[in-house]
Amino acid sequence: MDENATLPEKPDMKTRAVNEIYDWAEIFVFSATFVILLFTFIARLTVVIGPSMQDTLFEGDYLVVSNLFYEPKQGDIVVCQNLSSGYTEPIVKRVIATEGQTVDIDFDTWTVTVDGVVLDESAYRKLTDDQRYTSDWSYPIIVPEGCIFVMGDNRNHSVDSRFASIGPMDTRCIVGRAIALILPLSDFTIY
Repeated sequence: MDENATLPEKPDMKTRAVNEIYDWAEIFVFSATFVILLFTFIARLTVVIGPSMQDTLFEGDYLVVSNLFYEPKQGDIVVCQNLSSGYTEPIVKRVIATEGQTVDIDFDTWTVTVDGVVLDESAYRKLTDDQRYTSDWSYPIIVPEGCIFVMGDNRNHSVDSRFASIGPMDTRCIVGRAIALILPLSDFTIY
């Protein structure tokens, strides 16, 4: 070893503590920025309010939704918010039909037909015998351009496109499509 060479000084405790705090602060700021950007531009967290999507979703469930490159399609679960409808909270519904499609509902057999094809809703639709679902419209109807026709899975307890207060939903009101059910953890589901 060269006699004139000096060993680097060990940083004192105060300098090491400051460096450690700086490193943690840098990690925190980066993480917070990432989460803010993620939930601003890519995905959002939404809580389900009300019984309209039972038995698929229940009140208090938390969904991750995204509208990044989203084009509505039949069967998707979407979160919509239209303040002009009188509902201040976002609503969670299932897309039954998209623009230009014809929706027909047979209120005697509880069947929904889109473009002449009866939908197989046995996997998600909930009906009870205590009442029949109704509507404010005469059927069949054609979904207007730029709109979707949405219904809750719990048909007897859902205010949706069947009623004038909601009607066919403008696609600009879609907050996003449900990507995953994250809470409660026991029901975690990716859609």
